[in-house]
Amino acid sequence: MPDFAQLALYIAAALLLAVTPGPGIFYVAARTLAGGRGEGIASSFGTGLGGMVHVLAGSLGVSAIVLASAELFTALKLVGAAYLVWLGFRTLQAARRDAANTLSDGMVEPPIGPRKAFREGGVVEALNPKTAAFFLAFIPQFVDPTGSVALQFVVLGFISVLLNTLADVVVAIAASSIRDGASARPGLVKRLREASGGAMIALGVGLALAKRPGA
Repeated sequence: MPDFAQLALYIAAALLLAVTPGPGIFYVAARTLAGGRGEGIASSFGTGLGGMVHVLAGSLGVSAIVLASAELFTALKLVGAAYLVWLGFRTLQAARRDAANTLSDGMVEPPIGPRKAFREGGVVEALNPKTAAFFLAFIPQFVDPTGSVALQFVVLGFISVLLNTLADVVVAIAASSIRDGASARPGLVKRLREASGGAMIALGVGLALAKRPGA
């Protein structure tokens, strides 16, 4: 394992990257604005699970194979992009469908629920090859080549995923406060949900246009 100084440096760098706004944070914020705190926190843990998929794949060398193949990289990113765009369109449709079906307290029913939000968060992250590229570029810089490289990769990857997940949970709580503040104004909630759907579509388009590292 890295020595204490190297590990401290890694944690500091991983924390800085975790709180830097990126696709994961924007996705969690969009999901929270669309469905509330429960869905946002559930999607945070879902993206964490998807991140661990990349960590485990990277430790086994699978991610390196995918990134080395233009065809596999393109296929994975297009599937992930299509999934994000589909989620965005579905969120837009749900916002418009539910606008006229408010509850007595002025809130609308969550469109999918935490359990499904967790699954979707996992799929979104697992289908993002840019996450695999990030782990393969970032983690090896802190690995001690004299030790078990695969084990170190998993441990360091888990630390990064944990920090990312904690940052996403904070974002979900903050975004839910914004949504709750708008609860007495159904029209504003509808616009927030529509904006969330648009954000997911934009993330999907961005992923579809992503280039393979080194290409």
